[in-house]
Amino acid sequence: MAYLRPRLLQPNILRAVVVARLIAMDSMGVSMSRSPLDHLEFDNVVLRRLPLDSSEEPGVRMVKGACFSKMKPTPVTKPRFVAVSNKALSLLGLNGEEVMSDPLGPEYLSGSKVMPGSEPAAHCYCGHQFGSFAGQLGDGAACYLGEVKAPTDQSAELRHENPSGRWEIQVKGAGKTPFSRQADGRKVLRSSIREFLCSEAIFALGIPTTRAGSVVTSDSKVIRDINYDGNAIHERCSMVLRIAPTFLRFGSFEIFKQADENSGRQGPSYGHDKIRGQMLDYVIETFYPEIQQNHSDRVERNVAFFREVVLRTARLVSQWQCVGFCHGVLNTDNMSILGLTLDYGPYGFMDRFDPDFICNASDNSGRYTYQAQPAICRWNLGKLAEALAPELPAGRAKAVLEEYMDLYNGFYLATMRKKLGLLRKEEPEDETLITTLLQTMQNTGADFSNTFRCLGEIPCPSEGEQGVVGEATDLLLEQCTSLEELRVANKPTMEPRELAMLLSMAQSNPALFQMISDRKTIGRQLEKLNKTQELAEVNQEELRGQQAQEWTDWITSYRKRLARELEGQSNVQEVLADRLRVMNSTNPRVVLRNYIAQNAIEAAENGDFSEVQRVLKVLEDPFSAQPSEEQPASVGAEQAVSDPQGAVSSTAAAASRKVVCYHNRPPAWATAISVS
Repeated sequence: MAYLRPRLLQPNILRAVVVARLIAMDSMGVSMSRSPLDHLEFDNVVLRRLPLDSSEEPGVRMVKGACFSKMKPTPVTKPRFVAVSNKALSLLGLNGEEVMSDPLGPEYLSGSKVMPGSEPAAHCYCGHQFGSFAGQLGDGAACYLGEVKAPTDQSAELRHENPSGRWEIQVKGAGKTPFSRQADGRKVLRSSIREFLCSEAIFALGIPTTRAGSVVTSDSKVIRDINYDGNAIHERCSMVLRIAPTFLRFGSFEIFKQADENSGRQGPSYGHDKIRGQMLDYVIETFYPEIQQNHSDRVERNVAFFREVVLRTARLVSQWQCVGFCHGVLNTDNMSILGLTLDYGPYGFMDRFDPDFICNASDNSGRYTYQAQPAICRWNLGKLAEALAPELPAGRAKAVLEEYMDLYNGFYLATMRKKLGLLRKEEPEDETLITTLLQTMQNTGADFSNTFRCLGEIPCPSEGEQGVVGEATDLLLEQCTSLEELRVANKPTMEPRELAMLLSMAQSNPALFQMISDRKTIGRQLEKLNKTQELAEVNQEELRGQQAQEWTDWITSYRKRLARELEGQSNVQEVLADRLRVMNSTNPRVVLRNYIAQNAIEAAENGDFSEVQRVLKVLEDPFSAQPSEEQPASVGAEQAVSDPQGAVSSTAAAASRKVVCYHNRPPAWATAISVS
């Protein structure tokens, strides 16, 4: 008797059949354990402790007297995983591989299907954006899903980091909320991949941050004008799962603000002072329990809380500065009340060291440059203090704020000493040595991350050595930019005639000048103009000679300081080994440069998600060499090369450009990447 062989379904068809059957069984009330996400235990405390908007009407609206509004995420067509972070998902007691293979995983983590126990909502907050109070903002694209109870076996370190015992989870890009304003509440693949990768990269660098558990994309499309030039395109709706103890921020307390004297806007909950107290109680009791326990007096408790937020913020920004990270949009609504890195938008890691580095192409005034970040964070803390009044007396807040710069400088100097391998002694001259290093890096156009990594290869002085300074100089010269690159980098963005006109206006009509520009911007343009003129008078050989002399001088000073580290040490080899270990665990080999993210984005947009997963793997261990993973897959490009300056002609398409290994300096084409 002949038997017919069963017809095998294609994997994508089989997956669709499985999902359809599970959904059908769900609609019929059939109870079964079908997804690891179904087993998450939700305890949505914040929705019980803080006022919830009673209205459930759809559409954008002003939300008064409430901290959250219920919402319904908008489903997408054919959601599918781009990548997951095993380490982030483990916070929820989930296994990344199980989630990745779960047919319902993309449905749940895109907001297309609501998990049992989840209560989708959007958070109401305000904010000072680029220095001006903007009124109601809120979660325009993020959807609170709920708070998941942490696994009982989580480490003591995690319990200290998150004493609440719950992890808030959000889906970013799940559709319109009451706070979407004129937007559609969606995110696209490029922005979602950038947030996913950077959340996990910052965590791996040891910097406090919100986490990202997954990226999901779909066949649903939205229209985006990437360059704001009228050439809009259709892009895939994509979503990020975000994880943190809480996403409350400085701006959460600004919803009570009276009408701003400059913008005229006021917080939607102005006059609802009782809610401010409720929110303050919730935050301190839940996330700062030691402060709650140690202070019976309410004012003293609130002062202690503010002091801890100041300390955490000072430490956070010092850590950013030490790895060359620029946030890009340090508005008060992007500052975590827990001192976490929050909201990854137009961020950037510096390549060539430049104190005036601007990562956000829309930051025309340079408010959020790299070197401005410590002062901006202090300014934001001042706005938080204002928002907490009268719960936090103004005089007490001012006294605490005066501690900020000393805290910041202490954290910064301690980390910089580690980056230079200065572990045994703290000398007053160390600060000068660090400042001179940064000035030399700026003058020579040295790569920030790679220069620090190379310092570990400069040996301490020893008897009978020869040529060490010359070899060290050659090593650091490899990280310096060429004459042509420096000319391009220092070219003023203003035409000479425009600059001359503004300078004249600043003298003749200061009021009009302030409406059009500012002295800081003009100052930067003049500096670039002067630098351009200097560079026009030298050739490449002369420039390289100047760079070599500057590095020789600094290396000589550095090695003298290293020699003093060895004075009085009985076990020199142990000291040297300890120095190298600390330096190599403080100076990352790889950071998420824009071009690395761009490679992953372009591959994903072409349907290849493997580069996102490869980059994630490298970034999860940024201090170690991973030769097989640091070779990026070709993104329509030639074989990866070690030449970090593989140039692209002006007519070359992305398909013909060269890619480089991820521990190298960036390729020339990376300078054209613009993020806003």
